[in-house]
Amino acid sequence: MCETTSSSRPRAMISRSALAAAAATAVDSGGRIADLRRDAWGHGVLPVAHAVIAAGAAAVRVDHPDEAETLRLEGIEAVVDAEPDIDPVLLYGLPDVEGSLLTAPVMRLAGRVLSTKPLKTGDAVSYGYTYRATRDTTAALITGGYAQGIVRALGNAADVEIDGVLRPIVGRVAMDVCVIDLQGASAVAPGTEATYFGGTGAAGPGLARWSAVTGLTVAELLTVAAAHADRGWEA
Repeated sequence: MCETTSSSRPRAMISRSALAAAAATAVDSGGRIADLRRDAWGHGVLPVAHAVIAAGAAAVRVDHPDEAETLRLEGIEAVVDAEPDIDPVLLYGLPDVEGSLLTAPVMRLAGRVLSTKPLKTGDAVSYGYTYRATRDTTAALITGGYAQGIVRALGNAADVEIDGVLRPIVGRVAMDVCVIDLQGASAVAPGTEATYFGGTGAAGPGLARWSAVTGLTVAELLTVAAAHADRGWEA
């Protein structure tokens, strides 16, 4: 269950509708240049560039001249030295420190359930047994671990969304998997999605909690997790 093939990686799902709406709001709020460094904060340079230019931005800031030249071939003005002034929090739908969202999250990071297992009161999970069940419950093993940017500090401190409900990550985060306390919801089939952050449900502002727990910025957490995920698209 700890294989490092692509099947064990979370998926960074980019919402087309959220990207278009967030780009429009961000551009309308002021500024001319959008920050697309670090692969557009993990969202993908080309689609985000098209979205912000369509929304009325004058240019985008990228990391390397080669990226700028590729975008210019697409008819997009790209620079590597100007200071971006379009708000990335609005552009990417990121939460503020209080967990508020002014635009919908553009990215949803999702793992999947590999298996479930009943736990008896007192049973321990993961390395070092930092968590013991306080009641009979069911645990789920889901894809995504510290090798994929699910920071170790999130164990016993953050949640994932499964079937619309937030469930806690319990025990230490392993290299490629996390353990989730389903809190009595035993009928969760293997393959069921587990959303770490983003989307339209309860996990939407989850990066704010991640930042509070780890001391890292939302931007750092987002780009690292996205860089180690398989990217996909959804409506």
